Amino acid sequence: MAFEEIKENVEEIQEQTQAYIENNLAYYKLRTFKMAMKSTTTILKFSLILLGFSMVLLFLSLALAFAIGNYLDSFPYGFLIVGVIYLLATGLLFLVRDKVVEGPLLEKFSEIFFND
Repeated sequence: MAFEEIKENVEEIQEQTQAYIENNLAYYKLRTFKMAMKSTTTILKFSLILLGFSMVLLFLSLALAFAIGNYLDSFPYGFLIVGVIYLLATGLLFLVRDKVVEGPLLEKFSEIFFND
């Protein structure tokens, strides 16, 4: 009788262990899916904002180049000046890239992955 009771307890423990493993696996699948979707939507939103900003910047750059070219009576000089402005801005961004780009991106994705 004690032997049967132990056998039933062992079977029950095995069933509970199996259920625990399956529930844990399902939980981590859902958690991974949630993190993947959050990071994907964040990247998509960032890309759309960047695309819109790029379009605005393109048209403002063209307008500025034509305005400077009209003022100097030479459109190539206007485009050259705008190009130099962008070259200087790119150099400045290159110098501060760790603080401007990597820090905020790392912070945002750390928030997504570790705060949930």
